[in-house]
Amino acid sequence: MAEVLVWQKSSFSEGGDAPNCIEVAAARESLLLRESEEPGTVMTTGRQQLTALIRHLRTT
Repeated sequence: MAEVLVWQKSSFSEGGDAPNCIEVAAARESLLLRESEEPGTVMTTGRQQLTALIRHLRTT
């Protein structure tokens, strides 16, 4: 059976149904990221890697 993904918008994205949103979904052992204008293009990462990226971006 296929896993059902629940996509959540970033709190930094514009409100409503704006097309310029970053969305994240939790899969079994990874996190999935996509840009709302290109929902078919999905990047897979781990929790530790995404946490490191966010920390780095906050300090720059």
